Amino acid sequence: MTSPRSDILTQVIAACRPGHSLPRAAYLSPEVFAADMEILTRRWIFAGHISEVAAPGDWITAELGDESAIVVRGADGEVRALANVCRHRGSRICDAAGGHGSVLTCSYHAWTYHLDGRLRGAREMPEGFDPSAHGLKPLPITIIGGLIFVAFAPDPPSLDLAAPALEAMARLYDWPGARIALRRSYEVAANWKLVLENYHECYHCGPAHPEFSRLHALAAPGARVVSDKADALTGLADVEAWGPASDGAEVVRVMRSRLLPGFETGSEDGARLAPPMGEGGTRATGLCVFAELGFLSAFLAYPDHGVIYRFAPLSPLLTRMEMIWLVAGAAREGDDYDPARLSWLWDVTSLADKRIIERNQAGVKSRAYAPGPFSLMETGARQYVERYVGELAALARTGSNQHVQPLQAPEEGKGAPDRRGGGVGEAQVREAREKAP
Repeated sequence: MTSPRSDILTQVIAACRPGHSLPRAAYLSPEVFAADMEILTRRWIFAGHISEVAAPGDWITAELGDESAIVVRGADGEVRALANVCRHRGSRICDAAGGHGSVLTCSYHAWTYHLDGRLRGAREMPEGFDPSAHGLKPLPITIIGGLIFVAFAPDPPSLDLAAPALEAMARLYDWPGARIALRRSYEVAANWKLVLENYHECYHCGPAHPEFSRLHALAAPGARVVSDKADALTGLADVEAWGPASDGAEVVRVMRSRLLPGFETGSEDGARLAPPMGEGGTRATGLCVFAELGFLSAFLAYPDHGVIYRFAPLSPLLTRMEMIWLVAGAAREGDDYDPARLSWLWDVTSLADKRIIERNQAGVKSRAYAPGPFSLMETGARQYVERYVGELAALARTGSNQHVQPLQAPEEGKGAPDRRGGGVGEAQVREAREKAP
């Protein structure tokens, strides 16, 4: 006997049409949203920049749905990810976005933990209590070019292709040595998939983003070109791995793109906004690089600054977009850059995106909505939707309880769980469609 949620997922998958946007229920249904969160919490998500945990005792938190991680630099200098769940009775330990301390302390019953997650102190426990069996649970973590990623399941997708591709871009612009200049958050009253579909296409850029379009070549028809041949300026080759099947590998894209003549960077007047970043900042004037790793993280490198997008689904009809601007590590506000000028382009673009996405969601709520065909300028959005359907089909086939295994308590002296992921293929999509009523 199938569950009501399984029936809904099967119906949604069966209703998906190649080359079209998703059926209405995919953007509205609480059951589908719950399935989405199971998919997303087993993949890699961007947690923060390495500068945020520069010294031993520095920590930040990263959250997605019901899950929360503490990313902390230990006394030994190692950066770890720990489940933000006290091993006593499950209270959250760290509530703030970041902080510093010599230990991690749960404010409920004062259990304390070393920075590597080992239990340090627990009051009034009975005879036979084993502190070594009650350390914080480690989570998979990886650092790629100064960017910290974590996962909330023991078997996240493989990074064999994704990590080297993103590393090459980040190191070209010295993102490991960068610092955070500012950050902003925008809440969008729309399903997360509409938000991400919008991000992955520039069909809307001409009508909705005149500021972006007058300096980025990508806004023109036919400008989206992916080439595996490295260029002389950057030494980078484009990488695009967004196949439709759930294959056990993390999705990734690194794509070079030209700025229009007269523009050195993403600024209102075309002039540089901050000191150059790394070799890319001096060699590749007039070029930018777009990148994504996973379903919820996106990155953009200009010669003099970087932009990070972190997307967080909050409910079926609410999504947070957080933006982080990077500058060279030695750059100083006021002397080397003006935060208002630095943030101008992507602030005005994000506010416009919020408006158009919320209008999109309002239309999708209507019973008159029907999935429409993707244009030739929406390749990225089409790939995103196709991969999402493949992941949803994998979840529908394997079932909720099997798809995301619970984290196991660490053994003394052991590190984070194994990071390898398993894969399924397109056959699951066909099978789900065949089962649909």
